Formats: sequence, structure tokens, C-alpha cells
Amino acid sequence: MADTPSASVQPQRATVAITEADEQRAVLTFSGALDAHDLPELEELLGDRRLRQAGSWIWDMSDLQRIDLACAYALLRAVTRAPESVSVATRGARHAVQRTLRHAGLDTVVTTIEE
Repeated sequence: MADTPSASVQPQRATVAITEADEQRAVLTFSGALDAHDLPELEELLGDRRLRQAGSWIWDMSDLQRIDLACAYALLRAVTRAPESVSVATRGARHAVQRTLRHAGLDTVVTTIEE
């Protein structure tokens, strides 16, 4: 019998989706483990016109297990390229995810919604 890791040990495939969008706000929902392999999809989503039209962005990271620095820097680039009037906030990020976001400098341009 071969040793195979259980499904609970393997990180869940990352997904990022715009789950709500109007002129007031856009909600991006993150889940799984976001790493460099997901970068092209993430950057494409961050360029979506619905984000440019919204006055605020909420990043729901409650189901995000981890994020690497490459993806955190992509988020930082998106925020710094967004119109000045856009406000950005994270919601539900785990401590490890918050730490990576801080390492990328996102804590200086993104607020955290405490729940």
C-alpha cells in the first residue's frame, strides 16, 4: 500500500472571484492557498472593469489558507494603481495571511475590518 497524503494535508486549490460588484463596492472572495501559480489569474481579475467602477473593495479572506509574497505584491500593485478615491479593506484574514500582507506593505494602504 503506497503512502499518499490525506486530502486534509494538501492545500485547497486557490480561487479568487468577484462575488459582488456595483458602483458602491466590489467584494473579492479568496479561498485556498494562493501562490505564484495563481498569479496570472489573480492579476487578470484585479484588472476587471467592475473593480475600477466600484468606490470600495472588500477582500473577504476568511477562507484563504495562505498567500505568498508574489500574490501579496500583486494586490499591492492593484491598490496603488486604483483611483485615489477607492478604499480597500480586508475581512477575515488569518494571522499568517495578515503577516504576509504586512510584509508586502499592504497594511499601509488597506484597512482591516474587525468582526
